[in-house]
Amino acid sequence: MTDQPPPLSPAPELFTWEFATDPYPAYAWLREHAPVHRTRLPSGVEAWLVTRYADAKQALADGRLSKNPAHHDEPAHAKGKTGIPGERKAELMTHLLNIDPPDHTRLRRLVSKAFTPRRVAEFAPRVQELTDQLIDRFWERGSADLIHEFAFPLPIYAICDLLGVPREDQDDFRDWAGMMIRHGGGPRGGVGRSVKKMRGYLGELIHKKREALPDVPAPGEDLISGLIRASDHGEHLTENEAAAMAFILLFAGFETTVNLIGNGMYALLTHPGERARLQTSLAAGERGLLETGVEELLRYDGPVELATWRFATEAVRIGGQDIAPGDPVLVVLAAADRDPARFARPDTLDLSRRDNQHVGYGHGIHYCLGAPLARLEGQTALAALLTRLPDLQLAVDSADLRWRGGLIMRGLRTLPVEFTPGR
Repeated sequence: MTDQPPPLSPAPELFTWEFATDPYPAYAWLREHAPVHRTRLPSGVEAWLVTRYADAKQALADGRLSKNPAHHDEPAHAKGKTGIPGERKAELMTHLLNIDPPDHTRLRRLVSKAFTPRRVAEFAPRVQELTDQLIDRFWERGSADLIHEFAFPLPIYAICDLLGVPREDQDDFRDWAGMMIRHGGGPRGGVGRSVKKMRGYLGELIHKKREALPDVPAPGEDLISGLIRASDHGEHLTENEAAAMAFILLFAGFETTVNLIGNGMYALLTHPGERARLQTSLAAGERGLLETGVEELLRYDGPVELATWRFATEAVRIGGQDIAPGDPVLVVLAAADRDPARFARPDTLDLSRRDNQHVGYGHGIHYCLGAPLARLEGQTALAALLTRLPDLQLAVDSADLRWRGGLIMRGLRTLPVEFTPGR
């Protein structure tokens, strides 16, 4: 009698509320048994999920996987279900997440000037100011919801400042962005309405700034003004392109940072040993552990669960699986960053981890343009919370927390905390 291999456990159910709470066991099963897995998404669209680190890096850098939804061989029932709700009707499709070279190269070059290390460093005092102002609002109370009172408004106000949205209009952007987050995994109508309002506002703002711009650029000029100048000086940036660029920087830039701060703080609160190490380091005036720590938090439970949509323009083979032209491909960053073939003890949070080439912000030509700003905001926010609220702790049981349902992003709905009130 010969030994029989044990029966294969059934494939885990994906995209349920239970899955959203902790997707990592399901991703571990996929990495081992079906590393490139075809599944039907909640929207009805069928797509390939890529879960191993090596395959993920290949897919993220493969020019045969287009970002342009025009390459999606979609059936009638799936029309318009692979992008941001409302962006097509609002004429906001021509942004970095939907285009390929050479247009991608041209637009990325124009906007990348706002995210140079020097420009981000110049913005650091404003990020610190915003961080302290937000903490001041709840410091004396002894409790807060760190998502709605801190992690959410911080990147909204920061990106609005960077874009050049007047202070008196920034609360409108906060409301529209809040609608996007609240409805990100549910009804798409709320998101579409917010996108439409944002598109109308951006069109008016671009028009006003174009009329008011002086002939000579001002030092540290805001990003929208810089985009307008580019379109007026031979770079051929249309108003729709300028509006789409401003929109995607806001849309992609704020929720990733909300989740970096929220997921990161939750991980620290549930790993007291690592949190204590970081607080000790900060108290000694050292920032090395903060910097490696933020990278580890991005790897361990990052803000972007799946990279945005890609579509095969020709037959492609990934991880031994043949993918047909027109098929959607979703790279699961969260699964790749827990791959034991790449990371030692991948399910362990180690803030001092050095060999940490995670893909939390992508890879290749579509690597997240705003990653330097997000890192600055994440480091500033976590350092301030741990320093100013040293006994910060969860105000509810972890089992009572709820994660937002959705496909691309991973983040908490709320994060109630309590601490000794400040005086």
